[in-house]
Amino acid sequence: MDRAEHPDRRALLAGGLAVGAIALTGCSARSDAPWAAAGLAHEVRPVTPAAAFARLMDGNRRWVSGHLHHPDRDPDRREFVAQAQEPFGSVLSCIDSRVPPELLFDTGLGDLYVMRTGGQAVGPVVTGSVEYGPMTSGTPLIVVLGHQRCGAVEAAYKSFRDHKPLPGNLQAIARALRPAYERAVREGGSDPVESMARAQVRLTAADLRSNRDLAPLVRKRALAVVAAYYSLDTGRVEVLAGAPSRS
Repeated sequence: MDRAEHPDRRALLAGGLAVGAIALTGCSARSDAPWAAAGLAHEVRPVTPAAAFARLMDGNRRWVSGHLHHPDRDPDRREFVAQAQEPFGSVLSCIDSRVPPELLFDTGLGDLYVMRTGGQAVGPVVTGSVEYGPMTSGTPLIVVLGHQRCGAVEAAYKSFRDHKPLPGNLQAIARALRPAYERAVREGGSDPVESMARAQVRLTAADLRSNRDLAPLVRKRALAVVAAYYSLDTGRVEVLAGAPSRS
C-alpha cells in the first residue's frame, strides 16, 4: 500500500515524530501523560488489543440499544486531555455523515484517533495518519470501518463498470478502490456494490496488518487491525476479520 515510501522513513518516525509528538500541542501523545493520576473521573484506558476492542464493541452495543453512556464528554474531560492525549484506538472510516466513529462506538473526548476518507481510500498520508497512534503512543487497536450503502464505493463501481472516469479528484478515490472492485467482480454476488465495500475493508485492513512498520507490532500482539462493517439500518458493527483474542 505504501511500498514506494522513502527508505529513511523508519528513522524519521523514530526521531522526528517522537519530537513532534511532544512539541505539537494539538496532536501531542506522550508516554508520561497524566492517565495514571489517581482520583480523576474518567474511564481507564485499555492497554491491550483485546481490551480496546471489547471497549469499542461494548460502546456499539449501547449505540444499537440506545442506552448510551456518553463517556468523557464534559468540561473536566476537556481540561484533562488539553495538554496530552493517549487514545486507545484508531479508526479509519468513511466520510459519510451517517458513520461518525465517536458516536457509533459511544466513546469520549481523547479516546480515538479518527481518519475519514471516501470509501476508506488510502495513500501514504492516510497510512501515516493510521500509523501515528500505534507508533508514537502505543495505541493497541486499529479498526478499518466500512459501511452499508457507501456512496463513494458505488460511484467508483459505476465508474469502472461503465468506463467513465469520475470528475476532478474523485477519480483518485476510484483508483484507490480498484483492487476492491476487481475482487468484487471476481467473487460475484447479488449486490456487487456491497461486495466491493466489504472487499475494500478487508483489503485495507490486510495491507495495514502487513505494513512493514505495523506488522512487528501485530506479530507481538501489541496491536490488532480489525476489518469491520457498519449497518446503517441497525447501527450494528459487524466484524469481518482480525478480532483480537482475549488469550
